[in-house]
Amino acid sequence: MTLHDQIQASITDAMRRRDAVRRDALRMVAAALYNAEKAALRPLTDDEQLAVLTREVKMRRESVEAYTRAGRPDLAAREQVEADLIRTFMPEPLDEAQLAALVEGAIAETGASSARDLGRVMAVLAPRTRGRADGRVVSGLVAQALTRRDLAAHDHGGDAA
Repeated sequence: MTLHDQIQASITDAMRRRDAVRRDALRMVAAALYNAEKAALRPLTDDEQLAVLTREVKMRRESVEAYTRAGRPDLAAREQVEADLIRTFMPEPLDEAQLAALVEGAIAETGASSARDLGRVMAVLAPRTRGRADGRVVSGLVAQALTRRDLAAHDHGGDAA
């Protein structure tokens, strides 16, 4: 069953249950996927669909933060429910150990040795973590790992002199 079919089935289920919040959130997701497909002028790949879902979750996370700062916990809660609902259609998130292993693997694969290589490592890593880890977190972990390597190389180079 395709992602589109899963979402449509969930919309139908929400309508039968008279769950307006779920129905409306799923309709927004379906519309976002439809609009992305129309903009691409072709059916979306699985990765592209996942990117749309990731963007929808990110928008809701930002809304939760904004509503919380504005003192609107009711609206923040609704946005959080929608974000959690969208996540159910996404792959399981990576845990810290899995993410660390992917980061180390991508660094080794690209031969990265310093923080200047961050973009090269992220280019390899982004498709592997899309929808399964926050891009900012992944970027931060890569930056930390590269900085450690850079410092270790400088420390080791200083010992030889």
